[in-house]
Amino acid sequence: MTLVGWLQVLALFVVVLICVNPLGKFMSRLFSGERTFLTPVFGPVEKFVYSMCRIDPEAEMPWYTYLFAVLAFSFVGFAYLYILLRTQQWLPWNPQKFGPMAPDLAWNTAISFMTNTNWQFYSGENSLSYLTQMAGLAWHNFVSAAIGVSVAVAFVRGLANRNIRTLGNFWVDLTRSCLYVLLPISVLGTLLLVWQGVPQNFHAYQTVTSVEGFKQQITGGPMASQEVIKELGTNGGGFVGANSASPNENPTPFSDLFELWLLLVIAASLTNTFGRMVKDQRQGWALFTAMSIMFFIGLIVCYPQEASGNPLIHQLGVLGGNMEGKEVRFGVAASSLWAVATTATSCGAVNAMHDSFTALGGLVPMVNMQLGEIIFGGVGSGLYGKLVFVIVTVFVAGLMVGRTPEYLGKKIERKEVQLAILYIIVTPAVVLIPAAIAVLIPAGLATLGNSGPHGFSEILYAFSSANANNGSAFGGLGPNLFYNVSIGIGMLAGRYLEIIPLLALAGVLAHKRAVAESAGTFTTYSPIFVTLLIATIFIIGALVFVPADALGPVAEHLNILQGKVY
Repeated sequence: MTLVGWLQVLALFVVVLICVNPLGKFMSRLFSGERTFLTPVFGPVEKFVYSMCRIDPEAEMPWYTYLFAVLAFSFVGFAYLYILLRTQQWLPWNPQKFGPMAPDLAWNTAISFMTNTNWQFYSGENSLSYLTQMAGLAWHNFVSAAIGVSVAVAFVRGLANRNIRTLGNFWVDLTRSCLYVLLPISVLGTLLLVWQGVPQNFHAYQTVTSVEGFKQQITGGPMASQEVIKELGTNGGGFVGANSASPNENPTPFSDLFELWLLLVIAASLTNTFGRMVKDQRQGWALFTAMSIMFFIGLIVCYPQEASGNPLIHQLGVLGGNMEGKEVRFGVAASSLWAVATTATSCGAVNAMHDSFTALGGLVPMVNMQLGEIIFGGVGSGLYGKLVFVIVTVFVAGLMVGRTPEYLGKKIERKEVQLAILYIIVTPAVVLIPAAIAVLIPAGLATLGNSGPHGFSEILYAFSSANANNGSAFGGLGPNLFYNVSIGIGMLAGRYLEIIPLLALAGVLAHKRAVAESAGTFTTYSPIFVTLLIATIFIIGALVFVPADALGPVAEHLNILQGKVY
């Protein structure tokens, strides 16, 4: 570890923190229907969209109508992308003349981008046309992120509203998320990345002769525009297979820092939006504090492990950090920071190969996802996932003091806790059951890149990533029919089996009357509550996943200390 390495971490945290209040305030005004500084620019466009789509922006939706709109829009988007992937050979902007994607892989890919996961069992530069990249993948990067923000805002309204049955209008929330939040930052970010050297063109790939005399193919295409929204929307699917480890997608240390800022800034700022919408900013800062503490806990474990390197290499007299699978232009510190940030959110983009991390260094990204995508989480999904754990924590606190728990003036009773538990149990069920099946059948072992604990880690990481809608991979696990189907199901479950009880919970909370705060009301923005919230999250994660993690990264670490590798 070095001082410069920690200064990189501090610089990222400071620039994110600076943006939390202004961006959070802007989104609060936007989703409350108030005028913003962008209203003169995008207001007419917004009205035109409503007119063309016959949307009544004043029409409020109960939770089940809001849910139906989310599901209907998502699955129409899935069908659109699946058809595009299967027919790209007949469509324009395909200078490389790529053919159609195989049916099972197209199914997996369409689900992946619909659910904001962006799991990639393919290399985009070798299989997808420019039209597919732009009109298919990049479009989904916008709308899947906007769905997450919309659902989060709807859930916050459920907490903020009093004795009503509606959560807002999904179509309005979706439009405003794309138009006022994602699109402006993406346009400016694209220009910045082009300045840094990221390609943005429609040229065919260029074959050049290197200094050594070898032929090399240089990838082009509309890359910068997709790079920005893949980070900003915490999507993660790269234009090329190497993702943000590629010098085309991420050429400089400055672009690396900027892309890290993109993947954190909206998720972090939504905590401030929440505090403003419930009219108590202390609640939002409490969530931000809990998220930040958990983020740094992961970094404090991961960075030292990568900086210390492999003990077997040290026995040979070679000292230094673990540079296997890392880009020299970023080094250990920036690679460790990215691995923690990309799995603390639901982004899944990588600037180093997680498969090459040390055993315990690679354990951190896995645990980040197994906790339920709630450290900062995806745009929107991180906030509503955290609030579900807040409700469970409030219930536990109520049991401890022997009174009915309350949160934001609303009593948390049996129905609310049951729906919260339904949300939470999705993660262990969707991760552990298919992982157990995979290690027992030939198809699950057929495409493993490693044996022993490391091979098990590849399987466990894949299903953890699918459920968390993260999309990053440990590496080494190849595609086949079993994984295309099972991981696709995991991505669907991780998105929609959580949204269903979540919006039902929002509907229940919205209809509740507020109760007056009393001397016995548990303060939900104090350091004690933040500590209790973090403890609840880790206890639930530890109880469920520690046995499985012990068979993978922990067992591998202990074996390495004994001189055995896989």
